[in-house]
Amino acid sequence: MNLRFLETFVLLAELRNFRMTAERLFTTQAAVSSRIATLEQDFGVRLFDRGVREVTLTADGAKALVHAERMLRLMREMREDMLDKQAYAGVIRIGAIESIVHSWFPDFLALLQQRYPRLQVEIACDTTIHLSEQLHKGQLDISLQAKSVSSGTIANLSLGEFAMAWVGSPKLGIGDETLSLAELAAFPIMSFARGSEPYAVIERLFSAEGSASLHMNCIASVATMIRVVCDGLGVAAVPPAIIQRELAEQRLRLLRVDREFPSLPLVACWRNDHQNPLAETVVRAAEEVATAFALNHGQAVARLPTPLLAGDA
Repeated sequence: MNLRFLETFVLLAELRNFRMTAERLFTTQAAVSSRIATLEQDFGVRLFDRGVREVTLTADGAKALVHAERMLRLMREMREDMLDKQAYAGVIRIGAIESIVHSWFPDFLALLQQRYPRLQVEIACDTTIHLSEQLHKGQLDISLQAKSVSSGTIANLSLGEFAMAWVGSPKLGIGDETLSLAELAAFPIMSFARGSEPYAVIERLFSAEGSASLHMNCIASVATMIRVVCDGLGVAAVPPAIIQRELAEQRLRLLRVDREFPSLPLVACWRNDHQNPLAETVVRAAEEVATAFALNHGQAVARLPTPLLAGDA
């Protein structure tokens, strides 16, 4: 039995569209149709009901899908066990949110270079929403982000959490007193990009407080946001993990606020549809680095990975 045909079958079951499946596999719709027809002939059953716009699994197709996924999973495990990782010369596409990029991501890359010296890494930095979209479309193999992804072809692994804190420059003259959200809103609020998890939390906090006069500025670049806050142009809620140098040099200080800012969850999401046999191995390396970072910096900065709830897997 041709494993490539099984991969085509599994992908078509997910996408339910011949054109999209062909594009994902860099082949033609005719080739996809031929592979499915061959499998149906081999099995002696119809695997899909063909509709005008999409296909759906038949009862026999659903049964076959379970076995096909098991066979492909075993093949992936065999490849990983037999792989000479020192000789691995493939490409892996990794996306990451900026909070990870500006904290332990360099250590993660260093570990990959040490273990897989011939591995080529392509990196994309974006918000969780956009990274999830790219992962679904097959444009990424792995995404290090702030939310798990619910999909039969995507697996999730907790990488712990980053503590979040309000910070500002000493130039603002804010003392050790505890500020209310209303008092904090007297300063311009610098936020991560619109659509990011911290941005959504800030909106919820101040909406619940009824702060109509909130002046929030969205800055796509974390480096730029930190620079702006260091210059005394506003306050921001950021992970202390990404401003260790600025805190040590007293260019930024932690602010006391009467409402706790929720921690930022970190999750590795990767395609488990056999497109890249090294994906899970690379994710485990990320887990290793995230764990070491949390142990080195303590809970005030980062928290250890914990098992995801069943609904997050």
